[in-house]
Amino acid sequence: MIGWLAEYAMFLAKTATLVVALALVLALVAHGRRRGGGDSGGKLRVTSLNARFSGRQRQLQLAATPKSGRRQLAKRFKREEKQVAKAAVGERIWVLDFEGDLKASATPALSELVSLLITQLESGDEVVLRLTSGGGLVHSYGLAAAQLDRLRDAGARLTVCVDKVAASGGYMMACCAHHLIAAPFAVIGSIGVVAQIPNVHRLLKKHDVDVELLTAGRYKRTLTVLGENSEEGRAKFLEDLQSTHDLFKQYVGERRPQLDLEQVATGEIWYGSEAQSQGLVDAVGTSDAYLLGKLSSQARVLHVSLTSRRGLVGRLAKGAEAGVERTLDRVLERLGRLSWERH
Repeated sequence: MIGWLAEYAMFLAKTATLVVALALVLALVAHGRRRGGGDSGGKLRVTSLNARFSGRQRQLQLAATPKSGRRQLAKRFKREEKQVAKAAVGERIWVLDFEGDLKASATPALSELVSLLITQLESGDEVVLRLTSGGGLVHSYGLAAAQLDRLRDAGARLTVCVDKVAASGGYMMACCAHHLIAAPFAVIGSIGVVAQIPNVHRLLKKHDVDVELLTAGRYKRTLTVLGENSEEGRAKFLEDLQSTHDLFKQYVGERRPQLDLEQVATGEIWYGSEAQSQGLVDAVGTSDAYLLGKLSSQARVLHVSLTSRRGLVGRLAKGAEAGVERTLDRVLERLGRLSWERH
């Protein structure tokens, strides 16, 4: 029994350490974001996917060729490189990436890249966005989707490729595409709105704690966490949710008019193959396969990104985050062992 109590005390100490470390990480990240103002602040990087792909192809060919023939093959590669350099530039494909979180934090970088591309777009140019997002805050993803609308308005052909997930706000972005492609098991849809608010009024009342909420305006606060919620407040909150859902459906319907919104705007999700039959996507495939087809057609494929300049605070935050993850794994493992031993 004493041994188990010692083990349990050690577990509590590690848990306390974990909580402190988590607080430190959050403070460092918040400080870094305040200093950066939430913008991209990175270095522009443009990578020719043609050169990268052909270089690796040649590397494989040389490795598979007997030593006696490698020198001759290398000379042939050099001649081909010169011919490619002299060839006329064909279709241009600009490739962007968007990794979404709850706040769509990658939006400032996307906005900057869109602004840059708009100044360089030529007739026939295509923009391919590799999108991964499960959605998040309505206003955040509304702004992210508006950046893609800017590309459409500028005359670019917009293709969105979804390899893993484009749901809720992620699908709001994806539906902006002229051509939408999803991998067979990519999660698509979730055209709906959700809100969840805890309420501890009864707990506070039980302990004789009063909360006063003062507002000017009948619906300034409809539901609260601490105060007592009324049926009128709930009704208004639901009305606001429905209004947001209607705006979401309208936005999707304007960009994909072929959709039966009553059928698909239920908050449900579909996998890529199912999503195509519902009209949510235009084709089933991966971004790799799509871009390989463009490379094979001699299009010039350029990947454009903003690389972050990670300062001291950012490096400390990353290191602390990795340490917290390792500690959490160990604590959870120990908790499981303690539970097993206790029984």
